[in-house]
Amino acid sequence: MESPDSGSSGEASPVAAERPSEAAALRALVDRVRAGEVDAAREVRRLTRASARHRRKLAAAVEPLVAMLRDGRHGAGEAALLALLNLAVKDERNKMKIVDCGALEPLLGYLQSSNPNLQEYATAAFLTLSASSTNKPIISASGAIPLLVKVLKEGNPQAKNDAVMALYNLSTIMDNLQAILSVQPIPPLIGLLKGGKRSSKTADKCCALLESLLAFEQGRAALTSEEGGVLTIVEVLEEGSLLGREHAVGALLTMCESDRSKYRDLILNEGAIPGLLELTVHGTPKSRVKAHVLLDLLRNSPYSRSRLQADTLENIVSNIASQIDGEDRGGKAKKMLAEMVKVSMEQSLRHLQRRASFA
Repeated sequence: MESPDSGSSGEASPVAAERPSEAAALRALVDRVRAGEVDAAREVRRLTRASARHRRKLAAAVEPLVAMLRDGRHGAGEAALLALLNLAVKDERNKMKIVDCGALEPLLGYLQSSNPNLQEYATAAFLTLSASSTNKPIISASGAIPLLVKVLKEGNPQAKNDAVMALYNLSTIMDNLQAILSVQPIPPLIGLLKGGKRSSKTADKCCALLESLLAFEQGRAALTSEEGGVLTIVEVLEEGSLLGREHAVGALLTMCESDRSKYRDLILNEGAIPGLLELTVHGTPKSRVKAHVLLDLLRNSPYSRSRLQADTLENIVSNIASQIDGEDRGGKAKKMLAEMVKVSMEQSLRHLQRRASFA
């Protein structure tokens, strides 16, 4: 819609003078939403799709749109939901206002809808609203976590992706991790990783969430009992994005630090060494540190944590060979490293064959 002063200067024509201002037009649009006009909600959605200015100017539409979420007429709830989604994007005040106006209750209903589109839109709404730190505890208390995990298990592909990201947002509140674990999210998270691209944003969030959940014995037990669970994280370690690989090595490190004797062989047997060695060179700064620490834990006699910081990968490999009798231990260490990589590559080949059998 053009502003009335967008034309040439001078006295306005009678037609231009009668044209309502943009502000008046937007007020009229909000009034139409209050009157329950579904087309008005669709117009709000259109105007706010890519305009931060309209999101701000149409904030007054939030309350009547939340009321429309409860409207039983065909198409009304969907139109209101999509308009609210656009109003919330990149607008912290609108995110908080939507929750303050009581949107969570009807949104929880949409999360349980048999209509896959409505469920998808509601999941996207929880993803967007949970990006607000103010909203996170309110959403957590609303009972959304079990429903989001259910969407993660049963929703359509887009809804599953959004559910992972919403759960990740909520997991930044530590008290929520037990609530998430209690509804068994590990199998669907591993399923999503297996079925998707290892370097995707969804994979990044899956691994970030897994890294947090594996701090608990319940999470580690769920992962190790899931067929191909640890292997799937190793695959992200090898094939993921830089961020995904950082979280994948963090997840494996969390396991090994919690109980080295229990998880060391399991991680080694899934062929993690080549990916870890590569991360010590090509990973993010955090990945390099985590990979170094994990490699140290995976050898037979790890250094105490107090010595880790000053240790080097070469020292770790040399230490692996330190119990070998004879001279030229440095050469033997290098040979051991080469053999370790060779064995791990052979293990990886076997796991590729296993993966083919899983498909």
